[in-house]
Amino acid sequence: MITAFPVLLRKRYRQCPKSAEGAAGYWRFDRSWKRLRQFSFALMLFPSVLSAGPFDGLYKQAANSECGLVGVDGGALEIRDGIFYGVEVQCRMTEPVNVNNMDAILYTMQCSGEGQTWFERAMLMKPAQGDGLIMVWNGYAFVYDACNPIGEE
Repeated sequence: MITAFPVLLRKRYRQCPKSAEGAAGYWRFDRSWKRLRQFSFALMLFPSVLSAGPFDGLYKQAANSECGLVGVDGGALEIRDGIFYGVEVQCRMTEPVNVNNMDAILYTMQCSGEGQTWFERAMLMKPAQGDGLIMVWNGYAFVYDACNPIGEE
């Protein structure tokens, strides 16, 4: 049994450096660290799935807008991963607050475009009928129709 002890140790323990020599020159190799690394790697990929918000999608600026063009006049608007892409502007949608008795969310928009940055509040909601988006800024309300998926236009 005594001669088999180092062999058993090698299976679950690994040799430690001389400067950190412990009991019999071996230290424990904890398998949970490997699982923790795998789990943390999975979590790095998982937020992209979680961050898909209720308003993610492409929306037409007007009835004849080109859905393939995002962020230009005559194109589409896009909300993806908590960022609103408008005409030459991007706004990070932060601090979401559910609006009482409404299917709406109020966001603080951290916007940047044309060399400037600013903060605004915007309320987003889905229309009562059909697909689309209603976006309310201070003093302005916009109704956007959703772009149809490719092949359904």
